[in-house]
Amino acid sequence: MPKWASGPTGQPSYWCRAKKELSAADPVIADIIKGCGRGGLIGQGDPFVTLVRSIVAQQISVRAADSIWNRLEEAAGGISPKMVSARDEAELQGAGLTRRKASYIRDVAVAFLDGSVAPTMWHEKDDEGVIADLVGLRGIGRWTAEMFLIFHLLRPNILPLDDIGLIRACERHYAAGEEMARGDIEQLAERWQPWRSVATWYLWRSLDSTAVAY
Repeated sequence: MPKWASGPTGQPSYWCRAKKELSAADPVIADIIKGCGRGGLIGQGDPFVTLVRSIVAQQISVRAADSIWNRLEEAAGGISPKMVSARDEAELQGAGLTRRKASYIRDVAVAFLDGSVAPTMWHEKDDEGVIADLVGLRGIGRWTAEMFLIFHLLRPNILPLDDIGLIRACERHYAAGEEMARGDIEQLAERWQPWRSVATWYLWRSLDSTAVAY
């Protein structure tokens, strides 16, 4: 197994505790959790896959991202740094990626292969330390780094304030559909500490029965 293909897998050990504490702290989240039934965040263990999926998903819907991902996987013959770097940008664009996203994904693949990134070190860094490393890669901004923290490192307390799904869910459930400012959401999320990643996951599910996965 490649040195980078290691990370937490399965559901986080904190998930059940987080559900109970969030339900006690916020009746809105409690109702959403009840309505979602079983399931939860699942770690896949491969940092490269999570980063590529996050780049694919930038500024598009979950369904559109899933469709492009399936086509990309077929076009590349699998999602690994070696397979992706072996394709030129035109081939990656053929899967439905924009030119920029194709370039970003290929750059990330090369960075994994040449050792420019050191994923094994991210487990030892705090959230902001990981974000600082990731945003140094072309095409990865704070939102993508936050998705990596949630879906690969399974960090429990990430609040992606620029995520459109989180914003829409908060507006629907807490503001009767009215617009909410970034600061309002941040203040609202104080009651979710230290489980803001879990609250965010359930708010996403309240908008779409298809679980978000990167």
